[in-house]
Amino acid sequence: MRKLLVCTVVAAVFLASCSTVPVTGRRQLSLVSSGEMVTLGEQNYKQTLQQSKLSTNKAQVDRIKRVGSRIQKAVEQYMSQNGMASQLEGFNWEFNLIENDTTVNAWCMPGGKVAFYTGILPICKDDNGIAVVMGHEIAHAIANHSGERMSQAMALELGGQVGSILLSGKTQQTQQAFQLLYPIGSQVAVILPYSRSHELEADKMGLIFMAMAGYNPETAIPFWERMAASSGGGRPPQFLSTHPAEQARIDKIRAVLPEVMKYYKPANNK
Repeated sequence: MRKLLVCTVVAAVFLASCSTVPVTGRRQLSLVSSGEMVTLGEQNYKQTLQQSKLSTNKAQVDRIKRVGSRIQKAVEQYMSQNGMASQLEGFNWEFNLIENDTTVNAWCMPGGKVAFYTGILPICKDDNGIAVVMGHEIAHAIANHSGERMSQAMALELGGQVGSILLSGKTQQTQQAFQLLYPIGSQVAVILPYSRSHELEADKMGLIFMAMAGYNPETAIPFWERMAASSGGGRPPQFLSTHPAEQARIDKIRAVLPEVMKYYKPANNK
């Protein structure tokens, strides 16, 4: 009876804690409110900026802010047109360039807090390349991927507790085996695959956002080819990586381009 009650309660919690990702319509686990994620994002963003050196290169800073502002407007337009404007509640957009030429990275915290590192600019090359990265990172925030990952971690922890309860009548050897293998199995079977699916989902969403902002989505292919060339081939096998292999990513982008190009309206990017 106890085991049945535990399973029933867990199932009810999961069913009541699902939301839908904008653009793709995928159902996702959401155990953390958007308000909590925005607050965490703001705190972490502020801390990162305090510990980093912001770029004083006016031309580069202006470029990041210009591209970011245009994609922000595209996101707000898309969400408004599709009845999802409320999902941007609490967003307080901010775009900053961190001076660090050895870090090839960019990210967006929940709430629209974006940071680029100068190390990624040579790979971006121009506004279109920046838009590829900007759209992708903002898409992670719009899709609430960080909240989903946190929810997955919470669910896995709960799953471990439930598993221990369900195995309470089993031998000690069986219980020890579960405690040893569960974290490993959950990491390979759940966390990493979800990370790869998040990356591909953010690719598609980001391409739509950059297209709506007037940037050519077709430039995503040469961008990722440049990124692949810069990586030097030192990544782990794809099935154990949080990011899809570059060629797999490029193939997926090619596949969605016909759909994405419907949103593209060329604009003066200067």
